[in-house]
Amino acid sequence: MFKFDSKAFTNFAAKRTAYADLVKAGAKAEDQQQGFTDMMDALGEDTMAEIKNQVHLQTEDYLDANRGETKMTNEEVKFFNEIKTDTGFKEPKLLPETVVTEVFDDMVQAHPFLQAIGLVNQGISLKIIQSDASGVIAWGNIFGEISSQLDAKFTETKADQSKATAFMVLPKDLSDFGPTWIKQYVITQISEAFAAGAEKAFLTGDGNSQPIGLNRSVAKNVTVTGGVYPEKASAGTLTFADTKTAAKELAGVIKGLSTKENGHAIVAKGKTVLVMAPGDSLEVEAQFMVQNLAGQFVTAMPFGLVTVESEFQPDKKVTAFVQGRYDAFQAGPLKIQAYDQTLAMEDMDLYTAKQFFYGKAKDDKAAAVYDLALAAPGTDTTQTTTGGDAGK
Repeated sequence: MFKFDSKAFTNFAAKRTAYADLVKAGAKAEDQQQGFTDMMDALGEDTMAEIKNQVHLQTEDYLDANRGETKMTNEEVKFFNEIKTDTGFKEPKLLPETVVTEVFDDMVQAHPFLQAIGLVNQGISLKIIQSDASGVIAWGNIFGEISSQLDAKFTETKADQSKATAFMVLPKDLSDFGPTWIKQYVITQISEAFAAGAEKAFLTGDGNSQPIGLNRSVAKNVTVTGGVYPEKASAGTLTFADTKTAAKELAGVIKGLSTKENGHAIVAKGKTVLVMAPGDSLEVEAQFMVQNLAGQFVTAMPFGLVTVESEFQPDKKVTAFVQGRYDAFQAGPLKIQAYDQTLAMEDMDLYTAKQFFYGKAKDDKAAAVYDLALAAPGTDTTQTTTGGDAGK
């Protein structure tokens, strides 16, 4: 499958940022919906323009050289031919499993936060089994009787999945380009729509008909009002005033995540991720930027910390979480259906794509939220190392 050049999607990038700003500002629901619609309209326009551009640029030699990348299964060819017929899909139709996998892969690869959170494509069904590792073995004499049973405390968690619906606009003249390009257009639209929705929900979702975000309290006895989980209180303030202060602050973050809600210790070092708004992470990483002997600037974050940017992360806030301590799943069949109730548009066919998502922290200590109060710029903390380890 051909991959589009992300530089060609400048209009979409601008509208995505505008939509994220509306979300973070707590804009009215109708304004957020309009922002999402504008984002998807821009994606459709940019995608169509890129398709036309690539078709125009391709030569027979180029096609021969890349023919292995454009192969489609018979099921895919049939599906994407039918989607642009005069009748279209009158009933919900499942995307071929190969396409669902490609949509998922595109989502995760293009969005670092979804990689860090560990989003899993669960397939058709979803059942979550959790366990506490205490008591999973029983010690005794080599020839002694088995005197105890395993008490791993395996529990089945109710997986209340939330249905995500995305509107997908297909230009009527898209059929002129054949099933290969129709497939690429559909995959691009669906993956970006669901990626935006999933990223927003996994970070800040309130749990009411959507996943429960990292910034929400899931304590055992938390009060849930109208299906809405309360936001976590700030665990403190991070200043990153200088390298020594920053290292001490980050050590405190990891220490705070090193126990479960039930008090059992876990290893958070080397598994902690800091989610920040674009731009904020640059100032944080600058505190740990060093220059190696080759003259290259590298960032050496302490304690194996990883920083990830998200446009849906509130400004001047840091969400810290331990990888593997948040359940993020995509599940169920991915369905497409013609949408002919309202919103008829000239020279466009409107479809809905539906998928199920689940997201919830394993307990209240899986994540913490901090205020970010960066020190005023001007202090030079850049160091020059005399060894090669920092550049590795």
